Amino acid sequence: MIKEMPNKFSEISPEIKSMAEKCSHKIDPACYERYAVKRGLREDTGEGVLVGLTEISQVISYTIEDRAMVPCPGRLYFRGINIEDLVGGFLNEKRFGFEEVTYLLLFGELPTSEELKQFTNTIAEYRELPTNFVRDIIMKAPSRDMMNTLARSVLTLFSYDDNACDTSVENVLRQCLQLIGLFPVLAIYGYQAYAHYFDGKSLFIHKPQENLSIAENILYLLRPDNQYTELEARILDLCLIIHAEHGGGNNSTFTMHVVTSSGTDTYSAVAASLASLSGPKHGGANIKVIQMFDDIKKNISDWTDEEEVRAYLKKILNGEAFDGAGLIYGMGHAIYSISDPRAKALEGFVQKLAEEKGLQEEYALYSLVEKIAPQEIKKKRNSKREVSANVDFYSGFVYRMLGLPEQLYTPIFAIARISGWSAHRLEEIVSGGKIIRPAYANVARKQAYVPLDQRELKAGKEDVDA
Repeated sequence: MIKEMPNKFSEISPEIKSMAEKCSHKIDPACYERYAVKRGLREDTGEGVLVGLTEISQVISYTIEDRAMVPCPGRLYFRGINIEDLVGGFLNEKRFGFEEVTYLLLFGELPTSEELKQFTNTIAEYRELPTNFVRDIIMKAPSRDMMNTLARSVLTLFSYDDNACDTSVENVLRQCLQLIGLFPVLAIYGYQAYAHYFDGKSLFIHKPQENLSIAENILYLLRPDNQYTELEARILDLCLIIHAEHGGGNNSTFTMHVVTSSGTDTYSAVAASLASLSGPKHGGANIKVIQMFDDIKKNISDWTDEEEVRAYLKKILNGEAFDGAGLIYGMGHAIYSISDPRAKALEGFVQKLAEEKGLQEEYALYSLVEKIAPQEIKKKRNSKREVSANVDFYSGFVYRMLGLPEQLYTPIFAIARISGWSAHRLEEIVSGGKIIRPAYANVARKQAYVPLDQRELKAGKEDVDA
């Protein structure tokens, strides 16, 4: 186990604290209204500002009736196919579907049996890391943060690619397929190194299996005995499918478009998207849900008592419980209101897995919170807008039941979303052309230049005047 030592490199000195005070100037909120700024690239209605076009996926949360936006149950389409139909097809045919969804996102159509076989074989061939990469890159400088490990590994792969800067469609497709194959290996090997060096656990480095799906390989690589049930693998495959893509406007995918538009290489663009996804407002939300439920379970004596649960949820909303933020995590979405189709796709499987794991009481608590929370949120906000569970509400619970460590929750998201990022990178290369450069209005007051030897005098005079 790595011994914790004082680290001056990480220290915030008094000088830095003093200088940081100069960074605290905040732009007057009234300026945003005065200059008609769409903060977060969003309209006042919450709808995203249209900045691009895509054929990859579509998110629908409302219909237009008599020129008014009317909320509807959420729908998600991959290349024009409803995700409910995709998931239903895989389940009915008892097949793993993530690789097929990846093919669909990349190429715009569902593969034939032969095309799917060739595609999965190609992905399997790309699961092998360069010689000594695990020893020299992953093991020598393990990180406490798995998204940092993943991004660092991706950037390092640039050095192993003789055509790293070639942005032709053929070369970028090759790079993307390699990264799709390698992401599970990089994430799990990174975690194994962390668990060994920081937590003192035994080090397991299993070789990925060519005959297994990506979902199966994740469980095979992670578990010391390589064992998993069919239900576990299928629900993890479903999680990968529903996280694979969510329109061009989500933060990490928009980052992919922005960075790709500059003409940079694939490794840099993917690392930028990973940096975006690592933020708690984007990829880390399901961890907050898990932590919130741990808090609820500690502070509620009867998980089946609706009034006791309701009272505690009110405390959370009032900032009197959990983290004081006044948020019930996993509830509500920037786009969906009535329902999140990804949460709906996951919910039925959650119950089955809870039964397999003997966690029916915990599942019942989730269901009760899902029922009560929207009512209390609407009361608190005094709003008529519908609120529903989003995909993060159940996904963290699923990952915990699968025995996945919290450090891998966001990397699992990345393992899924690299499919969508790859499709959007290729689309930007083929259809983009212009570098993405939005406008920022400058609202700073003008200042005169003061010679260096007069600045202390000027500062002293201002103090006296004050």
